[in-house]
Amino acid sequence: MSVRRRPVVVVGAGPVGLTAALVLARGGVPVTVLESSRDLSTASRASTFHPSTLDLLDELGVAAPLRAAGREVHEIQWRDLGQRVLHRIGYDALNGRTAHPYRVHAEQSRLTPLLLAALEEYPHAEVCFTSTVFDVRPRTDAVRLWLDGPTGLRTPLDAEYVVAADGSRSTVRAALQLPSRATEYPSYALRVVTHTALDGLLPDLAPLAYVRDSRQSFSILGMPDHWRLIFRMPAHLPRRQAVERAQVSALLRRALPSCAGDVEIADAHTYRLAAFVLPDYQAGRVLFAGDAAHLTSTAGGMNMNCGLHDAVAWGRALTRLHHGTADERVLASVAAERRRAVTDKVIPRSEARTAGLDDPARLRGALESIGRIAADPQRTADYLVKASLLDCAPRPQLTH
Repeated sequence: MSVRRRPVVVVGAGPVGLTAALVLARGGVPVTVLESSRDLSTASRASTFHPSTLDLLDELGVAAPLRAAGREVHEIQWRDLGQRVLHRIGYDALNGRTAHPYRVHAEQSRLTPLLLAALEEYPHAEVCFTSTVFDVRPRTDAVRLWLDGPTGLRTPLDAEYVVAADGSRSTVRAALQLPSRATEYPSYALRVVTHTALDGLLPDLAPLAYVRDSRQSFSILGMPDHWRLIFRMPAHLPRRQAVERAQVSALLRRALPSCAGDVEIADAHTYRLAAFVLPDYQAGRVLFAGDAAHLTSTAGGMNMNCGLHDAVAWGRALTRLHHGTADERVLASVAAERRRAVTDKVIPRSEARTAGLDDPARLRGALESIGRIAADPQRTADYLVKASLLDCAPRPQLTH
């Protein structure tokens, strides 16, 4: 049996997998991306791109078109239920620390076509849709992947290295019998989508606002063509009940007492909140990135950004390995570094974003802390560096 062999195979054509593949292709490494779906996903998922991520996407030539397709956010606000602005922090505090002192709100489905188009410019890169990995078998000098292809035939493919970016239900992780159980948070998220221009109803509203009030707390995100209101819902409330129109309308009346009747509900859906970190991001020649390696609370929009940072770090390391400028020890180093970024920084920071939501005393203390940060330029810069993951992302290699 003749088995095709590739230096690197990436499993998953989401933003993390395509980013890893593009880093490799730009570095001259032949790469194949395997995606089980027929096309790129258009699902509504992650929507925040932090300054650290924009710096890295700029190296790949896709930051500018992503900015054009998204909405720039230059300020974070904290508001009360009466929509009085309690505190505000401006991203201009990051001037000189990043080429992109703002965050961008855009669906991740706006990024993946840009990455795919850039990848298609490289003849040594290929993306194979309708190619489902159903088995992974480590070998001495390669990893053998067994695929269900578009023709229905089951075929093998050997890779010197595999980057598993196939999501929270990773087939690669399951095939290698690695730990997969996530710890559920005691709440889940309800996302309410409206095409009503909330900044026309709520005075001085920024595209990123945290309403923090003992009576009702939630987050407001302004997207290019809609607004999102995100609530934490108690686990005892059935998810099917949370999305009922009457339930959502009642929630909006509490959350937006001055204008709920003017807000048209376009959609309401829930998603789980869970934490999971793979014990080791490296299993021999298989390397894990993104949701296949970690899940965190969605607060602060850090998990996808951290996954994109994983992709860049793995892509750079494998490029050096391919060209003989590093040995395999670089893989263990990247695996440990990327895991520490999640356990030591992303998870604690993400969980801190929702501190006190169920405890008025803790909420008051959290708001007082934000007030002290907002009043101090150095504390403001430090807060934004950490919120943007600038202290744990791979460093940009372009000079601006």
